Amino acid sequence: MNGISPQLQNQIAQFQQVQQQLQAITTQKVQMDAQRRELVRTREELEKSTGTVYRTAGSLLIKVDDVDALKAELDDSIEMMEVRISSMERQETSLKEKYTVLQQTISAAMGGASAPSNEDEERSRSTNPLHLLHPLPRRLPTVNNRMPLGSP
Repeated sequence: MNGISPQLQNQIAQFQQVQQQLQAITTQKVQMDAQRRELVRTREELEKSTGTVYRTAGSLLIKVDDVDALKAELDDSIEMMEVRISSMERQETSLKEKYTVLQQTISAAMGGASAPSNEDEERSRSTNPLHLLHPLPRRLPTVNNRMPLGSP
């Protein structure tokens, strides 16, 4: 990154780190939401159940004697998941804000307003790390809207 100030290099490194953190927290949130939905479905099925209930323990099925205790345990797990998802959403919002600020700062520092020609762009790729900056997708992937990871 010749010709780029150490401060700008640091901001680019921070930008890339925030980008990775944002991707990781989004993935974790999607996974956590899938687990929460599975717990909710389990709780709903338990409500409908009229017969004997079994739970898994490794590769074993064990008869549940206290169904109310199992329901309470599921309710607690669902609540805990919702709190964790809420926390991840706050982290995600904070990271999106940092992402946007860093992207704007880097673009401004590199004179992002001018549009280079194709030849200029090819020549500057080796010295201009702006091509590493990817705009934040309008919507981050979630399980609910079934958008695959990496799609804008």
